[in-house]
Formats: sequence, structure tokens, C-alpha cells
Amino acid sequence: MLLFHRHLHPLNKLSIVLILLSFIGCSEKEPAQQSYEISSPDENITANFWLSEDGIPQYSITAKDAAVLETSTLGVSREDADFSNNLKLTDATDVNTIKDDYELLVGKQRKINYEANEQTFTLEHADGEKMEIVFRLSNDGVAFRYHFPGESDDTKKISKEHTTFNFLSGTRGWLQPIAEVNTGFANTNPSYEEHYLQDIPLTTASPTGAGWVYPALFQQDDTWVLVTEAGLDRNYCATRLLNDTESGVFSIGFPHSEEKFPDGEVNPHSTLPWQTPWRIITIGDLGTIVTSTLGTDLAAPAMEMASDFIQPGIASWSWVILKDESVNYDDQLRFIDYAADMQWEYTLVDADWDRNIGYEKTAELAQYAAEKGVGLLVWYNSSGDWNETIMTPKSKLLTRESRRNEFSQLQEMGVRGIKVDFFGGDGQSMMNYYQDLFEDAADYELLVNCHGSTLPRGWQRTYPNMMTMEAIKGMEFITFDQGNADLAPNHAAMLPFTRNVFDPMDYTPMSLRDLPGIARKTTAAHELALPIIFTSGIQHMAEIPEGMAAVPEYVKDFLTDFPVIWEDSRFIEGFPGKLAVIARESKKGWYIGGINGEEKAKKLALDFSMIGGTLAEALLIKDGEEHNSFRQENLQLSSENPFEIELKGNGGFVIFIPNE
Repeated sequence: MLLFHRHLHPLNKLSIVLILLSFIGCSEKEPAQQSYEISSPDENITANFWLSEDGIPQYSITAKDAAVLETSTLGVSREDADFSNNLKLTDATDVNTIKDDYELLVGKQRKINYEANEQTFTLEHADGEKMEIVFRLSNDGVAFRYHFPGESDDTKKISKEHTTFNFLSGTRGWLQPIAEVNTGFANTNPSYEEHYLQDIPLTTASPTGAGWVYPALFQQDDTWVLVTEAGLDRNYCATRLLNDTESGVFSIGFPHSEEKFPDGEVNPHSTLPWQTPWRIITIGDLGTIVTSTLGTDLAAPAMEMASDFIQPGIASWSWVILKDESVNYDDQLRFIDYAADMQWEYTLVDADWDRNIGYEKTAELAQYAAEKGVGLLVWYNSSGDWNETIMTPKSKLLTRESRRNEFSQLQEMGVRGIKVDFFGGDGQSMMNYYQDLFEDAADYELLVNCHGSTLPRGWQRTYPNMMTMEAIKGMEFITFDQGNADLAPNHAAMLPFTRNVFDPMDYTPMSLRDLPGIARKTTAAHELALPIIFTSGIQHMAEIPEGMAAVPEYVKDFLTDFPVIWEDSRFIEGFPGKLAVIARESKKGWYIGGINGEEKAKKLALDFSMIGGTLAEALLIKDGEEHNSFRQENLQLSSENPFEIELKGNGGFVIFIPNE
């Protein structure tokens, strides 16, 4: 059956004859299907949408006239109506321009301007039920979502989503498996805490059997694609990617039946009207991937809340290196003094503070911290009976009444925020639990950090008090096992291209000295660069007071009053798992961090012209000759000439260019 494009090209006489013949061959029961072409504002990216002969919604994507996704399917199956086939197209809107200007305190860019072309297609089921598919194309990618119009008193349920991503033959993947439910420490999985499989064929089976997490990175020749979702509200579950190990086609998968809040739902359900999260396909070179903001562009705008209490910052933290024994009154006093000395904003008191220190003494810590200009953060166990954890406070956040009573008490104590750990998966009821926490915490002016958690999916825009979420195999795993430490350089060089592209990530970086019982494979300068490479609304530093006292004074000065609010970011150079060089602008100036993800040394010639300005004088800190040593140099940079540096194997560097 012939497909017509809305934007027609000049036709020669033979083409016209063929079109006329095709019309003659079409029966009344099978009218010619129309293909719609939507382009990005710069016209470099194009999505085509059409219905197959069987009424299956389908799409394809090209970038700069080269195929990115071949024929891929769309649609969902609701229990009351199947919107995956036998559909007819009843309406297609004109292409509209969408513009949105917004600000973020948490992320790689503070002021963001989003522009996209949008077109909506209305499809009708045989019984008259309707579904809309909304496409948005920006200069950095394609997004689409499903919308069910109308109103209903009864709850509709989705049993399957039929969205697929049909990549070209030869496409390679950089993918993180999702952990299987009820596995791992105290049965706390699933969480997003696995190492990435890198440069793999798309027919590779997920080693856990549970699928792959977002964001998922793909490469076809010089084109890179990052797939994720955003705009997840209370009416959908978090999803993951599944792949057909024969064809390599990827599809949307729902969580395991046990990934839910007690007595809650897993799969999507809602009354009408109803819309799904956005499916996001970021397209371009690696610079486009790293600097894209689509993950927040397509998230819901910020909910109304008091904002004076929302202050991103750096936190001192005893537990990651000193573990459980450090959660006592005296050690926490010491870490508050440490934060104050470094002009950092926070100190985090971890698990079992309620038993080891107590509420009354923790209130004393909060008051002491406030006098020092430091805010106190405290840990909570999110879980009820969905895992076997015993750390406390536990089960105090499960009901709205209990949760708000606890938050009220924390506010009276002077606590500034909470770290909530050990969530129970990606079901819709668990997504509601997260959002209950964010909203109730905002009422009591508490910041929130989630561990053992799902991916934020743009929640930092919708809930500005949500500072960060773990959802990564972070620093704590390096302290547990030498195997994790061996993979750390490569793993760190993966994250700017995947997990940390759109969402804040509580990796808890930076150990500048040796770790107890672990041979650290990254160099000291590699570690120093991580708070620049990684973004997080609260950056919990792993280094302890003894380690900071052992480094040169210029390293301590570099980390004193260190920023986490970034005005802008630039990708300088890199490759997933091998190298990452990123520049971030603060109000104080530009910070540039570089890390080598491989054991072999590398000579780099870096172009800083995209930063703009004259650059001029700068400070360089790189690896010294000895283990865990540093070397400082003053630089005279020029945007006209490349900056040359040799990185040690697994090494790194930082550069600070102060504002004039």
C-alpha cells in the first residue's frame, strides 16, 4: 500500500502514473494510508508516523537523512480496549511550536530553553475508544507519549505497552542490566546498581534476565542515541527496556509483580483522562548526548512549594569509609566541624542514628551544626516488609500520618533533610510512595535524597526539594569489594554518557587517599575530578577529615566552598568507559574535570574554544609522580590553541578558570 508524505517532493511523470495506478488498485475497504513527517526545528531530525495495513501504529526516525530507527511499533493494550492494532486515524493536528523556559538548581545547566515541534495523532478503536499519540521533535531528539482523552469514573488498566525501538543492523549498545527482584543484600533489589555491558551487540541477553535500565546508550557509526523516559507521574509505573535476542529489537517492559508498595498496584492504572510518561530518544554526537536536557525538558514543571530552604551543596559523610562504628555523637561532631572548615553546606548522619545517638542528642547535633553554618541530614529506612533490612529508623515513613509526624519532629529538631534508603522496585504504587515522600517533606522544608532507588526521570524539576538519587553502583561498592575497585575507572568514565546525563546521581565521590583493605585503582587526581564530572544536588564527599588533612593545601583550597550549582556545561572530549573531559561553569568561574577510564596513559590536545571568552589564567591540578600525590601548575590558556596534557593510566586532572 502506498504511503503519502505530508511534505511532498516534486514528482516526475512516471511517479504520477504510478500513483494513479496505485489508487485504482486500492479497494474501498483498504484506503491508502497516509504517512506524516515531523521535523525538528533545525530540520536535521525527522520522524515518520503511519498506520500499517493492519491498523498498527508505526514510526521511524532519521537524522541528517540517515536512518536511526527503522520501522518500529507503537500502541498499548488496555484491559478494556486494545490500542495496538486494527486502529484508524481520525485526526492529525497541525504542527505546533512548543517553547519552554525554566530554571533548575540541580543539574548541569541552570537556565534552560526548550523548543520543539509537536504533532498529535488521534487513533480510534473499533468500539469508538480513542488514543492520541503526541510527538515532539527538538534539535537533540524525538519524544512521544500516549494520551487517552475523555473522562471515566472506572479505572482503566494497561496490561502491555507495544512501543519498540528497531535499531539498524550493526548498532552497538552500552547497557546496564536491572537487578532481579528480591536478590542482593537483604533482598533489597531491584536497584540500578550494576556495571554496564559496553559495546555489545543488541542481541545480547540481559545477564539478570530482568532487562535493562534507562538511560540506554546506542551507537550507529557516528550517531549516538540515548533512550530514556521522563514525565513519570502517579498514574504509571517506571519501565525498563527488554530486547529480543534474535532480532535485537528493544521494547518497553513493566516491573516484576513483586515490585510494589504493600497492597499496591504494579502495572499502570488510572481513570481518564490519562497520559503516559514521555519516551525519549536523544540523537546526535557525544557532545549532544552529554549536554542534552531532554530528561527535564519533558518533565512536569515544578510543583508549588516554599523554596527558601532549597539549597544544593556539599556534604561531609562518615559512613562510606568509616562505616557503622562512626555513627555516634562524637564522630558526627567531628564531621560537622570538618564541613564547617571546608565551607560545605551539610553533614549526613547515616543509619541507626536513632539508636546510636538518639533523637534528643541528634537535635543537639543539628543545633551545633546550625551554629557552624552547616545543615544536618539524617538517614531513614523506607521499607516495610518488602526486604530483610534491620537498619533504623524503619517503617516510620509508610503512612501519611506517621510520615508527617516524623517530618514535623525533624523540623522542630532543626534537621535540614533526609536520606531514604531501600525502596521496593518500580511498580506504580512505589512511584506514588516516592512522590508522597517528596510532597510531604516539602511541607516541612526537608530536602530528600533517595538510595537503593529507581532513576529520578526528571523528578528534580517537578519536586525541587528532591536533591539527588543513587540509582548507580557508587563509591560504597568500591569500599566493599576489590573487584568493584578494579572496574571503578572504567565505570566512572561511563556515567557522564549514561546515568548522569539527565538526572542527579548520588555516587558519593572522591577518596583522595588509600581505602581500608582496598587497593584503589583510580589516581588521586582522577578522584579529585569526580565532583566536576558527576552532578548531584547534594554531593556527598567520601573523603574523611584525616584524608583531607594529608593532601596539599592547594587541593584543600580547591575543594573549599566547592560549587554544585552549575550555570552551564560543555562536553570537551571523551568516549564511554574510556575518557571524559567536561567543563562546568559556576558563578566563580569554569571548572574542568578530566578522567581516564583506561590503564594506558593518554596524550590529549583539548580544545576549550567552546567555553568562550579569552580563558587567560587558570589553575591546573594533576597527578604527581608518587602514588596519591598531586602537582599544581599555573596556566595561560588560549581558546585559539589546544591545551596539551598527558594523563596517567586511570588518571585525571582539574582546571579552574576564575571569572575575570
